[in-house]
Amino acid sequence: MKLSELARVIDAEVAGDGNADVSACATLEEASAGQLSFLTNPKYIDQLRTTRATAVVVSPDVTTDRANLTLLRAKDAYFAFRNAVVSLHGFRVHPHAGVHPRAHVDETAFVGEGSTLYPGVYVGPRARVGRECILYPNVCVYDDCIIGDRVIIHAGTSVGHDGFGHATHKGAHHKIPQTGNVVIEDDVEIGANCCIDRATLGSTIIGRGSKLGNLINFGHGTKLGPHGLIVGMVGLAGSSQIGRYAVIAGQAGIAGHLKIGNQVTVAAHAGVMNDLPDKSVVLGQPAMPAMQGRRVYSIFTKLPEILNRMKALEKLAERALGSLPTDKK
Repeated sequence: MKLSELARVIDAEVAGDGNADVSACATLEEASAGQLSFLTNPKYIDQLRTTRATAVVVSPDVTTDRANLTLLRAKDAYFAFRNAVVSLHGFRVHPHAGVHPRAHVDETAFVGEGSTLYPGVYVGPRARVGRECILYPNVCVYDDCIIGDRVIIHAGTSVGHDGFGHATHKGAHHKIPQTGNVVIEDDVEIGANCCIDRATLGSTIIGRGSKLGNLINFGHGTKLGPHGLIVGMVGLAGSSQIGRYAVIAGQAGIAGHLKIGNQVTVAAHAGVMNDLPDKSVVLGQPAMPAMQGRRVYSIFTKLPEILNRMKALEKLAERALGSLPTDKK
């Protein structure tokens, strides 16, 4: 595709040779002639001088003095590059349409028009899978669970298995029947090997437009609002409620029965133990406001030095006290 044509598709302005052709996308470091790359992180600005790419998608304020490098300037450079990848590469082409013969759909379940189920998929009794969904190999959808339209679930994910509910009585743990289900709303994508517990009562809910990474655990009765971004290896304990547009970074943990507000950001490895109001940004274990957390961790890294200084001050104090005259009265 000529760069001038591609620029129209991705809503970008050409700075350089619009007649040049590109046929694929690559990173700044790995790109070669005839390929398109992108720059959205200032950390990699120096690679503009060395990349062999024919063109780079950048934000409007980025410039270059290289005559042989064309820039495609876009207000949202990352989204523009996403659209370029779609234009040049397209989405995965599935090897078959509909339900593969080696997938199992219960006779009481429903699969919507245009959905693709790979080998090993199991859809249990009375479960519903919406239109234009993609369920990759070995996805398991338990009985009575509801999958909306245009949902993508990657290999090995389990939807609707029993939540972790037990009543301890006289030294033994007694299983509590998990009578609820899981509801995954429209336009959700779920990564590989995620575990989404069915609710004890009611529904575990993944809100529309949310995107989940790999190896995520949703406890029973958890409710995630629309358009959440949940990164890999996050654990959410049961009955927590998370608002709209939440961002929870990798390996963070959310304790049970909490209320997390809208547009909350939880940093990687954070441990959230309390409710969070709207637009909170937290980090650390236990999680605390980001500004406070940065101060805490800047001190934390200096603890050995601070300890040595305290010991030195204690010795000076002991010497000073020892040199004071004693009261003989």
